[in-house]
Amino acid sequence: MEKLAALRFENLYFICAHLWLNKFVKLLFSEQKSDYGSYQFPYAVWAIPEAGEKPSDVFRAGFLPSSRQLDRFYLCRQIRVNLAEFKLSSENRRILRKGKGINVALVPREKYGYTPERRQFFKTYADIKFGKDVMTFERLDALFAAPIISHLLEFTDAQTGAEIGVATLYVEGAALAYYYYAFYDLNYYARNLGMFMMTSAVELFAGRGVKNLYLGTCYSESALYKTQFAGAEFFTGFRWSDNLEELKFLLRRDQKNPDQHLLETEEYRELFYQGTLAKLIEAGGFKVKPAVD
Repeated sequence: MEKLAALRFENLYFICAHLWLNKFVKLLFSEQKSDYGSYQFPYAVWAIPEAGEKPSDVFRAGFLPSSRQLDRFYLCRQIRVNLAEFKLSSENRRILRKGKGINVALVPREKYGYTPERRQFFKTYADIKFGKDVMTFERLDALFAAPIISHLLEFTDAQTGAEIGVATLYVEGAALAYYYYAFYDLNYYARNLGMFMMTSAVELFAGRGVKNLYLGTCYSESALYKTQFAGAEFFTGFRWSDNLEELKFLLRRDQKNPDQHLLETEEYRELFYQGTLAKLIEAGGFKVKPAVD
């Protein structure tokens, strides 16, 4: 079976990767557990923005923040919505109808009061959804003080005036919005409040002419709800793909404990890239420039 060539760098910890729009970041490769029997030697890939770099440049290249300070990012299988392609589906409309009577407002972080009451509300939600003290008060405080939150999407019950949900966001002009943590009143579960919040965010940013809305990772079928928007696409590791059958193939493959790297998998190449390495290279990837001593 055809093997993919690999570049070997002796004692090289930093390289510059040529990203879309001719931007440069530094990359770190953090070694993970190897499997010598199947000849797999994986690395987690971190991107470190250079001075003057914008987070949107790094998001566009397939990375999500791994630091609340937006100074370190990780490469991952993630979902975004190309908002130029978005239009409401019948399912999206159904979700929005279930939220009738809920008001939505985009609030800059500096105008949003992080009060003791809100702090306790977020903590109670996090304890129920994530597990007791997975999100500590200290972690919450650091989150709401960090650059990764530039805006909040606030949801209020029009009848009572009560705040029933908040989505934390990083917004960079018309380039992107990143839908980060969402906290909401679980008493509104029957009204699909969580999905209403995400759908409202997609509709709002599409209406404002924002290019992409990033929705986080997708490594299980339970995360496929993030793809229910027209314009949804995912990062394959070397390109953005709007082929959701390709994504579902990867999710099924994950469940089988594969003993090959993805791009070595003949079935994957045959199904989605005409079976050739050339088509994979043509589809995308990074251009590597060795660091200068």
